[in-house]
Amino acid sequence: MIPIDAPLAQTIVDRTMCILDCNVNVMDAHGTIIGSGDASRLGQMHDGALLALSQARTVEIDEAMASRLYQARPGINLPLRSDGTIVGVVGLTGQPDQVRHFGELVRMTAEMMLEQSRLTRLIARDTRQREELLLNLIRNDTLSPGLADWAQRLGLDLDQPRVVAVIEVDSHTLGVDATLAELQQLQVLLTTPERDNLIATVSLNEIVVLKPVEVRADGWNADAHRERVHRLLSRMRDGSELGVRIALGQYFPGPGGIARSYRTALSTLDVGRRRAPDERAYFYQDLMLPVLLDSLRDGWQADELRRPLRALAAHDPHGLLQRTLTVWLAHDAQPGAAARALHIHRNTLDYRLQRIGALCELDPGRLDDRLLLYVALQLHAGARPLTNCKNAQ
Repeated sequence: MIPIDAPLAQTIVDRTMCILDCNVNVMDAHGTIIGSGDASRLGQMHDGALLALSQARTVEIDEAMASRLYQARPGINLPLRSDGTIVGVVGLTGQPDQVRHFGELVRMTAEMMLEQSRLTRLIARDTRQREELLLNLIRNDTLSPGLADWAQRLGLDLDQPRVVAVIEVDSHTLGVDATLAELQQLQVLLTTPERDNLIATVSLNEIVVLKPVEVRADGWNADAHRERVHRLLSRMRDGSELGVRIALGQYFPGPGGIARSYRTALSTLDVGRRRAPDERAYFYQDLMLPVLLDSLRDGWQADELRRPLRALAAHDPHGLLQRTLTVWLAHDAQPGAAARALHIHRNTLDYRLQRIGALCELDPGRLDDRLLLYVALQLHAGARPLTNCKNAQ
């Protein structure tokens, strides 16, 4: 049972008095007036309501009876029920013979509003509980028995394979109310058409979506989710003022898989934002190596792995050699393709690679050394450039 509150009581009064030529009062389960067309009566005890509550029936008060009750006025008082329980009373002021035929209509209207409010609160409570459960899933590697029982009560199947997508919301140009409205619209887009997505709003700037995946013998179908992300972004461009970035993580089976998927989505978003700030969709499969290396970014290991690039930058003020190395590795160390992309002769490319090897004390022709150079570039990507190599050839 959800008790009637003052805002709802006043709403009932205001709506019914728009069509009735009499004062309406709404009392709570203790007989106190919490909504009235006469503001001076708010907070007063209503003797007619107390009788209706104690006897669980409609009570009519005529002039004679009103004179025997404290601050009572003629009228009719009808109990209000919500989910089978009396939660208050609605009273119409006036001679009973004149207002009686309005009483049942007013009670029916009030009880419909009470039921709507009850269902809205239950839905809101269920939504909050679902979101709290999802927040527990993305933050914990182990699934406690209590969490499993909680999911069962909410009707959620935790055995359903899911991958996590993180949506970063940019609402700095909107007010709080406009942002909340846009976030609600975004949640509609995420659930239409129905895809069994589980959604949690972490903050005004972050939404987490647990997307069901179909696991096949050769893995999960990441391409299908890639297409859905792009369709969502297209739909948002057509009808939303929010700026968003979406990062799709990796799918992990078994207990703790959702938490790991969430962490890969967060890292994918962070790496993608640094490497390609103008993009709006990032995918773990496209950024796997830099995402896996991202946890090293602030450690001594990353500092050691970046050391060859520091040596290179010290003797490459215009970034010519750094860009050459980047393009060469991007073309799978194929000299012909790299030379064409750089618009230089292959002999020039060979000379630059030799120079790079000498400065970095690594041999680009050796697989291990080439891997170290590649990792150094990956860790460097998105950070402040060592040099300005925009116009290097």
